[in-house]
Amino acid sequence: MTETGAPLCFLCRRPLGQRVEWHHPVPKSRGGRETAAVHPICHRVIHATLDNKALERSYATPEALRAHPDIAAFIRWVANKDPDFHAPTRRRKV
Repeated sequence: MTETGAPLCFLCRRPLGQRVEWHHPVPKSRGGRETAAVHPICHRVIHATLDNKALERSYATPEALRAHPDIAAFIRWVANKDPDFHAPTRRRKV
């Protein structure tokens, strides 16, 4: 939460905007039940960067996600954007 009480994004820690999505830190397909609020753009970047197997095994915490080099670069880029900012997200290279 911010000083004003606004909730923060699980990934980038910016205040959430009008649109909020719910991310399963451990994917639902892998037995995850908990959810965390994220910006739509942050949610897309998580899933464009990592598959469910990687999310379950190595990236179930926000700290682990933020340490991934591609996600860290995204967080630096999005840091000063409006909470409702959105842009197309590229898929990971396979």
